[in-house]
This record gives sequence, C-alpha cells and structure tokens, in this order.
Amino acid sequence: MTYDATSVAPHPWRWRILGFLGVAQLMLILDVTVVAIALPQIESDLDASRAALTWTVSAYALAFGGLMLLGGRLADLVGAKRVVLAGLQVFTAASLFTGLAESSELLIAGRIAQGVGAALLSPSALSLVVTLFEGDERNRALGVWSALGGGGAALGVLLGGALTAGPGWPWVFFVNVPIGLVIAVALARLLPGGVGAAGPRPRLDLLGAVLVTASTGSLIYALIQAGEGGWLTATTGVLLVAAALGYVAFVAWQRRAGSPLMDVRLLARRPVATGTFLILLATALMIAVFFLGTFYFQHAHSYGPLRTGLLFLPVALATMVGAQLTGRSIARFGARRLAVAGLLVAAAGMAVPALWLNTAAVVAGVSVAAAGTGAIFVVASATALGQVAPHEAGVASGIVSTFHEFGAAGGAAVISSVAAASIVGDTLGGFTDAFVVAAVAAAVSAVVAAVLTPRPRG
Repeated sequence: MTYDATSVAPHPWRWRILGFLGVAQLMLILDVTVVAIALPQIESDLDASRAALTWTVSAYALAFGGLMLLGGRLADLVGAKRVVLAGLQVFTAASLFTGLAESSELLIAGRIAQGVGAALLSPSALSLVVTLFEGDERNRALGVWSALGGGGAALGVLLGGALTAGPGWPWVFFVNVPIGLVIAVALARLLPGGVGAAGPRPRLDLLGAVLVTASTGSLIYALIQAGEGGWLTATTGVLLVAAALGYVAFVAWQRRAGSPLMDVRLLARRPVATGTFLILLATALMIAVFFLGTFYFQHAHSYGPLRTGLLFLPVALATMVGAQLTGRSIARFGARRLAVAGLLVAAAGMAVPALWLNTAAVVAGVSVAAAGTGAIFVVASATALGQVAPHEAGVASGIVSTFHEFGAAGGAAVISSVAAASIVGDTLGGFTDAFVVAAVAAAVSAVVAAVLTPRPRG
C-alpha cells in the first residue's frame, strides 16, 4: 500500500502506527531512568567507579540530546521512515551490546550507541506522527505522545527494579531487543514510503552537532570529576573553559552556517529562553531524585531493587498529578505563578530529606518535589512553544527536547559529585548535602522564574 502525505484521505493504519511509534518512544524515555535502580548492582558486578556509574546515565542523555537535532535534519533529508528504522536498528543492537558488557568501559560505549539510536529515532518518529494526523486527531495523537514522556521516566524506575531483582541488571537492556525487533518489523510494513519534504533540502550540520555535543561533554566531565578532584582544581577550570569556548564557537557557527542545526535567535526570545531554562532544571531535579533515592535506599538501608522501585511509586503518581493539575489551571493562573509555585514546592520537598534523612522523609519529600517538577514540565513546554510561529514550532520543540536530555546528563553529574562521599563510602553526609543543593537550586530558580517568565499576551 502506498500513501501520499499530501492526499486528503488519512492513512488507514495511522492509529496502529502511532501505537508502535509510541512504544518505541516509551523505550527511549524509559532508558533514561530504567538504569538508575540497577546502578548499585552494576557497581558491584563490574567494579565500576562512581564516575563510570554517572556516565552510565549521562552518556546516554548526552548522545541523545546532542544529536537529536541532527536526527531531525536527517529525517527531512532522506525520509522519516528510513531514519526511524535505522534508529530502531542502532538502538536495538546497542541494547544487546550494553547488556553483554563485561566492563564499565564497554557499558558506557553501549550507552553512547543507544543514545545515537535514540537521537535518530525520536525526532523522525514525531515527524511521522505530525504527518499522519491532521486537525483534532493530530492534537489527540500528540497528547498521547506527550503522556508517554511524562509517565515514562517514573515507570522506568519501577521496571528497572523488577528486572534487576529478577533476571538481573543486564535485562534492563536486553528487554529492548525483542521489543525493538517486533516494532521494526511492524513499522517496515506499516509505515508509508517516500522521502523528505519537497523543496530545498537542508544540509547536515555535522560541525554544529560535534561542537554542541563536545562542549556539553566537556561540561559534564568537569562536573563528574569534581567529585574526586575538587570544584576549584585546575582540571575542573580547564574543562569548564573548554566547554564555554565550545559553546561560543557553536553559536558563532550557527549564525553563519547555511543550514544551521539550531536557530540560536530563538533562544534570545524571552518565552523560549524561559522554557528551556525550566525544562533543563526540571529534568535535572527529576534525575537527582532518582539518582539519590536509589543509592540511599540500596546503600544506606540495603533494600533490594524491587523494594526500591516500589518506593518510587508515590513519586511517579505525584509527577503525573502535578502535571495534570498544572495543565488544567495554567490558563487561569498563568505560567509565571505556576512556575514559581512548582519550583517552591520542589524546593520544599527536597528540604524534607535534607533536614530529616530517613526512609519516610525521603519518600515523602521526593514525592512532594516530584509534584513540583511535574508542574514545571508543563509550564516549560507551554511557555517555550506557546508564542512561536507555526513554522518555528518544530525547531522550538527540538530545542526544548535537546535541553531536556542535557538536563538529565547535567543533573546526574552534579548530584553524583555532591553526594560522592556517600555513593562510594559509608557516610550519609553526602546524601544530605545533595538534597540541600537540590533544594537551594529549586528555591533560587523560583526567583529567576519570577523575573524571567513573561506575562501572557492579551
């Protein structure tokens, strides 16, 4: 069956296709957090260092975010179907490789390869969703797509606990293999053929992708190694300067490139700048919750991975409740009030385990914080995308998605370094320090959001 994307008749299998694409996207989102519960077991089995454990989370998010815009450009160039299938194949093969890894170096290499596959798959899959649906159906389809991202991160922790407690930590990666193969076979048959959009095709901005990914990698490396070497060492300073110079070079190149990876002028607009700041912070706080919680429960109390995963169930529910309530009330109260409120709620939640470090306080505190971060996710997307022109929506969405992944990578790096003493030692002081840092960051960001968030247009 052939299909012309420009025809009036909708594709007869569009909802079935959405189901397969949605499961594929859920796999990618899960892989940001599904590994969190398994980290203590990986540490034991592979004799992995704290830095290697942090890179296990950050390397995937870094490759995913750094190459996502390039994946979207490639879909425009050669066709979304080809890029979706290629991304699925890379992600599935990388998952098998990662599960078979017998050293932390091979594990991190596999996570990078998974991120490359995810960067190809995610934007091209979203492009197909937008193409296959129109009008109200498109809004419903995008609502399903967004819901997967909201619940996927929390579901990953529960799934990771069950798999790690059962067949073992390699299965948090092995489980992707049969699912990826089934989805690839189904989409190869169901997806409409064709190539990219008609008209001039964008070139691939490989230099831009290298600059932004390498700069962020240098920043993440500086944050991770500061846990052992110190925050004021020459190595940390050199890495931070290298990252800053790389970002300056990236912006300069984007302004003169014929087909830039990112329209950096959008970041100069107040709504987009606010939205990217909020999405970066919300993701960093979310990852901090999962990273700190899994090590605290399993190291300090020797809880098993399944019990640890179940302790995160209130966190998952709180995230969804916060997002739902904010989505319903943002038109009434406005983005600024809800952004400040969400950040203050997150700060208050993080302060609870910072003051009283025990199981009940950690569960209650991070659940309250999760409700706040759930609200911030909604405000961030609505602020960044609510005032852009229709022809800019795709680029703005790509920028928000990229900063989402960079927030995950940066959040894991910072919180790992602050809590380094507790992750690799017997003291609990590092956990307390990390919760304090998270609470202070959320509180300071509430002030920034109050100043930065624009008022709604009349």
